[in-house]
Amino acid sequence: MRVAMMTKEYPPEIYGGAGVHVAELVRYMRQLEHVDVHCMGKPRDEKDVYVYGVDPGLDNANPAIKTLSTGLRMADAAGNADVVHSHTWYTGLGGHLAGRLYGIPHVVTAHSLEPHRPWKREQLGGGYEVSSWSERNAFEYADAVIAVSAKMKDAVLEAYPRVDADKIHVVLNGIDTQLWQPRPTFDHAETSVLEELGVDPSRPIVAFVGRITRQKGVAHLVRAAQSFDKDIQLVLCAGAPDTPEIEAEVTALVDGLRKQRDGVFWVKDMRPRDQIQEILSAASVFACPSIYEPLGIVNLEAMACGTAVVASDVGGIPEVVVDGETGTLVHYDETKPEQFEAGLASAINDLVANTAKATAYGEAGRARAVADFSWAAIAEQTIQVYKTLL
Repeated sequence: MRVAMMTKEYPPEIYGGAGVHVAELVRYMRQLEHVDVHCMGKPRDEKDVYVYGVDPGLDNANPAIKTLSTGLRMADAAGNADVVHSHTWYTGLGGHLAGRLYGIPHVVTAHSLEPHRPWKREQLGGGYEVSSWSERNAFEYADAVIAVSAKMKDAVLEAYPRVDADKIHVVLNGIDTQLWQPRPTFDHAETSVLEELGVDPSRPIVAFVGRITRQKGVAHLVRAAQSFDKDIQLVLCAGAPDTPEIEAEVTALVDGLRKQRDGVFWVKDMRPRDQIQEILSAASVFACPSIYEPLGIVNLEAMACGTAVVASDVGGIPEVVVDGETGTLVHYDETKPEQFEAGLASAINDLVANTAKATAYGEAGRARAVADFSWAAIAEQTIQVYKTLL
């Protein structure tokens, strides 16, 4: 079987969970089947990876139009595939057209849904209507839809009632627990990112890793940090802002927090995996204040590093973080943001104060990541979806 995997993100250009998902899925699927990767961005040297840059004639076009132009070229290049698998609206058109052109099954994975991310209008303007159309078209005409959580399956059916429930398959996101595991901190045999930042090893750490986008709830966490116990340090690994406006908002909040307390560290650039592992492993608590999250691979990464989690109870997060076992879930209500922020602060303060509880959560989280979220199993399940169509 030859698979045409279509994605915006692919190593080394990864900025979100969908990119992590595709990278790991391809790595494990290639042990079983032939996979061609069709992606966007800069040229790659990897075998069977084909890259599509922006059409020079569209330099000044809306970003959504630029993206659709890459889909046309992806579809044209997928003529030797037995099945095409698209990820996110960025490649939905390419997958749809390839399926139609060559009479092959089109599978689309639901990592997120445009109707549930209205803040993207800030980025795309009228292009948001284009991205929404591309996603709806891909979902409604796909031969199969893979949802990364049971909650995401429900969300697809709600957003796109024309989609037949029988063609939606739940295949969870995963984590490679050989790559992601506890990493000793402040190891003087090598460079320590925590030492570089000036983090005090004698004080507790709350860590966040994610993009600066509305859905990740960074602003909620920074506001909640105003009520953290005085000894707690906050390490924000937060970059790739969606818009200048949200970057300015978070900057103002962080500046305000720093005027109130010390121990606030903001890592704006993308850091390699070993440095993120060091930060997660050193943290007393990993905070995930997302207001929208189909599953949340970042929670799995923290759990695999043996770190207790405090997260919102949105989307697929409760399918990863078991409340009272691997972490604490805080209810999110968009009409009561102050209540959510107070709940985050309370849950974090409680875990930091109760070291034994946080340690038990971290150990249980690591065990759950190893037992239930294997990429090898996910690759097998994905291939079985293909085979039902062939």
